[in-house]
Amino acid sequence: MNIPFSLLPNKVLGRKSDIFIGIGEILQHIFPFLELNLKRADFDLIPRKYISMCLLSSLINFILLLAIGTFALFVFDFENYYIWGPVGSLIISFLIFLQQVFYPKVFANRRIRSVERNLLSALRSILIQMNSGVPMFDILVSISSGNYEEVSKVFTKAVRQINSGINQVDALEEMAENNPSLYFRRAIWQIANGMRAGADISIVLKEVIDALSEEQLVQIQNYGSRLNPLAMFYMLVGVILPALSITFVIIISAFAGLNESGTKGIFLGLFVFSVFVQVVFLGMIKSRRPNLLSG
Repeated sequence: MNIPFSLLPNKVLGRKSDIFIGIGEILQHIFPFLELNLKRADFDLIPRKYISMCLLSSLINFILLLAIGTFALFVFDFENYYIWGPVGSLIISFLIFLQQVFYPKVFANRRIRSVERNLLSALRSILIQMNSGVPMFDILVSISSGNYEEVSKVFTKAVRQINSGINQVDALEEMAENNPSLYFRRAIWQIANGMRAGADISIVLKEVIDALSEEQLVQIQNYGSRLNPLAMFYMLVGVILPALSITFVIIISAFAGLNESGTKGIFLGLFVFSVFVQVVFLGMIKSRRPNLLSG
């Protein structure tokens, strides 16, 4: 995970940010969620170290923005450029710092979506190989080298631990414990408990797959019910409102005697608004898509 809006790579930030460790020690109490988010994002850093790296990155951004922004305001003969340049640079740098501090949560959510999107496919592959008599370790290797995105990365770490001498059950339990996805933890813990108890893993795995499939259907139904008001919103704001606005502008321009440039400006504004609504609508649909829905 690379820190966003950082002009330096993480290794350089890590070496040069020790001067801000003291400030990071103080600020970590303001962001109590950061430790959990860093763990879920699989970012091997303590909160105060990560905050110190964000502070250094934001300081560099502030210096760069200060130089460019103040010079640009000076060139365009902006009044009080020597005040607005530093103030604007400070505000932007502070917003960048907040974005960097909250980024582990965003990255962790991406991991969760990637894991849950590929979880059912990976579990079904495990069940098929298990019913074919493939040893568990070979199954783990197969999943780690498969095209299951974040699931394959997690299994790769488990395979490395097993190769280093850790018991398979312990490796699976640790893999589940460190994963941010609730469905993944539940599935792997049931498999690990079944292995520890000496039960038939294929039966346990089939029950896990059936439970996840039912949960997937529930999520799809909820997703469909949420799409109905979104579709109504899109029809009103993205289709009906622009069409009525165009008609209204044509009538007003005829009676009010708007010049050509003014009319074109209004039409351009309506076009930009329509495009903005389309982008927002697509983003809302994507953000509400069920995590367990593959593809």
